[in-house]
Amino acid sequence: MRKKTQLIHGGIFGDEKTGAVSVPIYQVSTYKQDGPGNHRGYEYSRTGNPTRHALEELIKDLEEGKRGFAFGSGMAAMTAVMMLFSQGDHVLMTDDVYGGSFRVITKVLNRFGVEATFINTSDLNSIEKEIKENTKAVFIETPTNPLLKITDLEEVSKIAKENGILTIVDNTFSTPYWQNPLTLGADIVLHSATKYLGGHSDVVAGLVVVNDEKLGNDLHFIQNSTGGVLGPQDSWLLMRGIKTLGIRMEEHEKNTSEIVRFLSGHKGVSKIHYPGLENHPNHDIAKKQSRGFGGMVSFDVGSAEKAESVLNKVRFFTLAESLGAVESLISIPALMTHASIPAERRAELGITDGLIRISVGLEDVEDLLEDLEQALEG
Repeated sequence: MRKKTQLIHGGIFGDEKTGAVSVPIYQVSTYKQDGPGNHRGYEYSRTGNPTRHALEELIKDLEEGKRGFAFGSGMAAMTAVMMLFSQGDHVLMTDDVYGGSFRVITKVLNRFGVEATFINTSDLNSIEKEIKENTKAVFIETPTNPLLKITDLEEVSKIAKENGILTIVDNTFSTPYWQNPLTLGADIVLHSATKYLGGHSDVVAGLVVVNDEKLGNDLHFIQNSTGGVLGPQDSWLLMRGIKTLGIRMEEHEKNTSEIVRFLSGHKGVSKIHYPGLENHPNHDIAKKQSRGFGGMVSFDVGSAEKAESVLNKVRFFTLAESLGAVESLISIPALMTHASIPAERRAELGITDGLIRISVGLEDVEDLLEDLEQALEG
């Protein structure tokens, strides 16, 4: 099956009992058993729900893995994955990582003795240099949030396997339509499904896919034990959103390429971060491991004052957290999504106060270009 067909026909299609072409919403908490311990595949919806199971089967197919899991948010998904590790274990993480990921590692999971070192995973030498005896995994974002840095997934996976550690990839920005980390050697892929997979700013969810049955059993034990599962209504909404992922991602990228072209020639923009640019670091790697460059762009206007001025002037870019929706969104990472990262650390990474991040939506691109042009005046 090709990708667009798989988005619609992957996983479990419809309902065999009624002929419904949409998987029903099983709004149920418990299930009648034919005898003590003799159930029909479901016993309690924390452990398993037919609607959630259909979603989990779909994301498993889309990411070409062994098992899929649906959680109540992207952070719930990430937390469950990190619970695979124990006190004293060490994880390497991309330095330019989403602020929420940085926060949960440094403010919550550290209390349980899970150590983390933040490094530039685009530099393969730095990965090999930082692996310790207690290192259990390398956690990668590619493209990163918000600087769109690229890591070579195939090469990192080789290094990880040589050292007996896991490769975990946050695939939120690319989605399984553009990039499949498991086929490049990764062990675990996760998504904030709130973003492109849902695509309509109406659901909060997280998804995980693993490439190994043992990892699947271990993660299901954690999911069932800790209970951060996605409800059936949101599972259904997410499946509905995924059906149009392909045409949405293509339109996101089409609009984005026009906006990047405009920003590249604007005197008020000092720097642009977009992996589709030929002068972007590791552009060739992005081209090799992904089928598209996505709809996320960040650019620097020089100062916090100028950035806030742009945000105050735009009409079609909504000032909001999140990304990946049909409407275009705009934010200042230093004040919003990455505010939990200390200022000195942001400065080291290049997340300046003048950095603006946009999630390009599906509006008419001419409207978006005119909006940016008037907002950048002066």
